Amino acid sequence: MSYALANKKPEDNAPESIQAPIKQESTATGSTSVSNNERMANRMSIALKSKQTQSIVVGILSLCGGILLWHLATLYNFNFFINFENIPSPLNVADAFIGHLAEPVFYTHVFVSIRRILIAYGMAVLLGVAIGLAVGRSRLARAAVLPYIEVIRPIPAVAWIPLAILMWPTEESSIIYITFLGALFPIILNTIHGVEQTPEVMIRAALSLGANKLQVFWHVVLPAALPSIATGLAIGMGVSWFSLLAGEIISGQYGIGYFTWDAYSLINYPDIVVGMLVIGGLGTLSTYLIKVITRPALRWKELQR
Repeated sequence: MSYALANKKPEDNAPESIQAPIKQESTATGSTSVSNNERMANRMSIALKSKQTQSIVVGILSLCGGILLWHLATLYNFNFFINFENIPSPLNVADAFIGHLAEPVFYTHVFVSIRRILIAYGMAVLLGVAIGLAVGRSRLARAAVLPYIEVIRPIPAVAWIPLAILMWPTEESSIIYITFLGALFPIILNTIHGVEQTPEVMIRAALSLGANKLQVFWHVVLPAALPSIATGLAIGMGVSWFSLLAGEIISGQYGIGYFTWDAYSLINYPDIVVGMLVIGGLGTLSTYLIKVITRPALRWKELQR
């Protein structure tokens, strides 16, 4: 009883007429803090949207400026270190692109390239992430696999084309193989880097709390490596388009790379630029889709900022 009296708050001893304003004041203070937090969150959201809008506007203006410079260089036949005398103007390229939109064979080239990318990139993701995780966590796997990676990785995709034609029974399979190799190594290396960058303190803490190796791998190592894995997936997608272009130029009969090379053989300069821009657009779109797909798995990282 003495303890209750000693810990009794002063406002509890006050009359009810005095206690009521005190409780109202505390309630008002709590609601004020909540409203201030909401205002701050709204201001941060508005500021973020403003920055995103500003970035989009700057990007559009930058692209428009580049197209304008391209137009002026072709209009005045700029020839100083870089020769624009035979380069088609943006209007000619736009006319050629609009004309191809009415041709079914153009869509066949695009869809064939997309199908090859999906097959090759899908295999590269499955195998690359698995190898990267194994090499990053196992010294034995690292010693056995890493020498092959370091020897094969610097070989460009073009150098693989003759051997790929000899190794695989069809041109289609050889193109997919070359594209697969282009996407594989960036995914492996970034996965290894992500696993190696896992804080050792977190692993020891999990082990000290009774987690086994599988639980440590699934709940600690893999989440910590996800940002690097996502980066490797995005880089691998870009490199896969480069490798696909090399394969289609040499041994393809369909595909946007073959379309571009065929335009060069026929001295059709606008179609060369059309093929280049289509490849760039498809590569940019596919890389953006990879970032969108991996964003939910990286939401915890955004909350830390």
